Amino acid sequence: METVKPLDVVTSGKGKLRRAFVKVINIKKLTGVVPEGDKVDKDLVKNAANLSESFDKLEEEYEKRLAMEALLAKLFATVSSIKSAYAQLQYAQSPYDPAGIQRADGLVVSELKTLSELKQSFLKKEFDAYPDRTLALAEIQELRSLLKTYEITGKKMECQLKLKDSEIIFLKEKFQESLSQNKSMEKRLLNQSGPLDRNSPSHFVTYLHHTVKSIRGFVKVMIEQMRFAGWDVVTAADSIQSGVLYYKQDHTCFAFEHFVCKVMFEAFHLPYFSTESSSSKSSREMFFERFSELRSVKAREYITSRPKSRFSRFCRGKYLQLVHPRMELAFFGHNQVSTAGEFPETSFCAAFLEMARRVWLLHCLAFSFDPEEASIFRVSEGSRFSEVYMRSVSEESLLLSESEPRVAFTVVPGFRIGKTSIQCEVYLSRSKSTPCGSDKDP
Repeated sequence: METVKPLDVVTSGKGKLRRAFVKVINIKKLTGVVPEGDKVDKDLVKNAANLSESFDKLEEEYEKRLAMEALLAKLFATVSSIKSAYAQLQYAQSPYDPAGIQRADGLVVSELKTLSELKQSFLKKEFDAYPDRTLALAEIQELRSLLKTYEITGKKMECQLKLKDSEIIFLKEKFQESLSQNKSMEKRLLNQSGPLDRNSPSHFVTYLHHTVKSIRGFVKVMIEQMRFAGWDVVTAADSIQSGVLYYKQDHTCFAFEHFVCKVMFEAFHLPYFSTESSSSKSSREMFFERFSELRSVKAREYITSRPKSRFSRFCRGKYLQLVHPRMELAFFGHNQVSTAGEFPETSFCAAFLEMARRVWLLHCLAFSFDPEEASIFRVSEGSRFSEVYMRSVSEESLLLSESEPRVAFTVVPGFRIGKTSIQCEVYLSRSKSTPCGSDKDP
């Protein structure tokens, strides 16, 4: 607390009067008479008594002012002490500390008594006899109280930090537990041996969710492999979808998802992705049998045991469409799939085979619906965004786009099952708009 400094007027006036008074007294002592002439101002001699009286008044006023300043300093120091004691009392309550509560309560009562005494001193005009010393002691007391308050605040924040750390650890454990439960439920759903209502759109939506998840997992591995091989990911994304203004740099991954989905879902409307078979009524049961057969088997095991099956041919064909021989050579240093038709034991091929299995399962499930199989649809570039048929893959692009958002490209196609429509996933951008419309697979 800064003390109130005396007025300069009082100090300067006191100094002048003191010097004048001392000058007159010294002249009297030396000569016994009051000098005349130029040496001593006669007016000063005449007014010496008045000056002495004024000096005494100013001296008294200064002492009163200093005493009041000391009283105020002690008052503020006591208030700071009460605040510090109350903070100690709160801190001792949680966790509960009986001895600490008793000490803090005693400090509060003691400082309140001091405050009451200061009030009585002010009312009775009983001021401190040594105000200078009181000012210094009050300042020290206030600084100590503030230091104690800050110390207690620091301890409280430490406790809160430990509590937040515990909450974070607990939430992480719950998160891992939820992930484990989700994986377990997904595994049970995909590998269940019981009956499945293949005509329920909800089952198709569930399998579509798992399929899209596996596609994004493969895209992530592919982008990492491209960066490891020294490829320019941004340039590669621009070669897939040129002229798109991405809201974030990592949004380029949606261009690769668009490319992978376009290849993997190409000819989805045809039985077994080809014109070899027709979707007759009897074949619906066959598609469901294929679905039930593959959903509990790993893709690599199935391909190894049945290398000439439709699914094996599907995997090799889609791989060659997705991975150019030069890309495969840059990634692995060989062309094992394109030349020998064998998938090496790599994380890249493992991610691809899992994605291919999910797409194949979704395809079989779509053709097992009765009376009408699921169909696929995409949205053309420049189409107006509609929440009925579309869902934005990025919140930023939806929030920051114009009043009428336009589609830059379709990331994941949409599906129709009878009268039920499943939204497609699109990326919105400020790219050049083209005539609106939608396109289905031929």
